[in-house]
Amino acid sequence: MTQEQILEAIKEMTVLQLNDLVKAIEEEFGVTAAAPVAAAAAGGAAEEEQTEFDVILASAGDQKIKVIKAVREATGLGLKEAKALVDEAPKAIKEGVTKEEAEELKGKLEEVGASVEVK
Repeated sequence: MTQEQILEAIKEMTVLQLNDLVKAIEEEFGVTAAAPVAAAAAGGAAEEEQTEFDVILASAGDQKIKVIKAVREATGLGLKEAKALVDEAPKAIKEGVTKEEAEELKGKLEEVGASVEVK
């Protein structure tokens, strides 16, 4: 039987016959006709654009003093607090910031030798 013959036979079926055919195919092959719809809905939810980002200092690198200064400037922390934050790497520098602010801070920290992640 060719594909065209199968399609012609399906075209001649009533809605009830088609429903029975779908159920029989699902049972025979262990599939469900609703799976593509559910996968598309799940994929759509996963594609929502992230609006808040966390900037995480992975490591201070070789120029720790410059990284501490950059962290102080970005966060407004005192010298002691900024040094403690850099010493505790990996550690979040800023959380819940915009993408632009996260990328700007990442650029500043990487410029002075730090390893930074944006999540």
